[in-house]
Amino acid sequence: MEARKEVHLMEQGEKIGKFIASCRKEQGFTQAVLAEKLGITDRAVSKWETGRSLPDAAIMPELCDLLTINLNELFSGERIAMENYRETSDALLLEMKKQEESSNKRILHLEKLLITMTIVVSLTMIFVGCYLMKAHLVLGIALLAFGAAVVFVTSFTGVKIEHDTGYYECPVCKERYVPTMKAVVMALHSGTSRKMKCPYCGNKSYHKKVLTK
Repeated sequence: MEARKEVHLMEQGEKIGKFIASCRKEQGFTQAVLAEKLGITDRAVSKWETGRSLPDAAIMPELCDLLTINLNELFSGERIAMENYRETSDALLLEMKKQEESSNKRILHLEKLLITMTIVVSLTMIFVGCYLMKAHLVLGIALLAFGAAVVFVTSFTGVKIEHDTGYYECPVCKERYVPTMKAVVMALHSGTSRKMKCPYCGNKSYHKKVLTK
C-alpha cells in the first residue's frame, strides 16, 4: 500500500513538473528568466520540471500568476475546464489531505523510533556510569550526566515533533486545533493523547492526536 502511494506521488510530481515546463514555454520564459522573476535559482526550476521537488507554498501564488494558471491547475498538473472545476477542486483537496496524513504518519513513526533508540542508548550509558563510579568516579559521573542530558533533549525533541505534526481533537465538540508548546509539555498524557483545555468549548480532558484537519 505504502509503495503504491509513493509511486503515485512520484508520478503526480512528474506530471506537475511537465505542466510547469509547458506553461513556462507558453509564456516565452526560459528557466533562468522564470527563476529571476521568482527570486530563486534556475536549478530549483529545473527540479520542479523534472519532478524532483515541488515549489514552496510561499511562491506558488506568484508562480501561478506568471504562468497564468490557478493553484488547482498547478496541483492537478493540467488545465481545468470550468465545468470540471468544482469536481477537480474537491478531488485535489482530498488528495492533499491524504498526502498530509501519510507524511505526518511517517514523521510520528520516525519520532517514536528515534526516542526509543536514544533512550536505550542513554540508559545503557547511565548504567555503565553507575558501574564505573566505584573505580572511576569522574568518568562515571560524566557518563551519568551525559546520559541524563541526552534523555532530556530527546524527550523534548519528541514532544516538539508531536506538537508540530497534525492536530489535537476535542472529544466533546470535535474541533481540531494546534495547542501551544507549553500546553503540550505541561499536559498529562497517555500515548499521544494529552489532557488539555479545548480552546473552542473549554472542555478539559484527554484530547487525542489526529493527523489532518
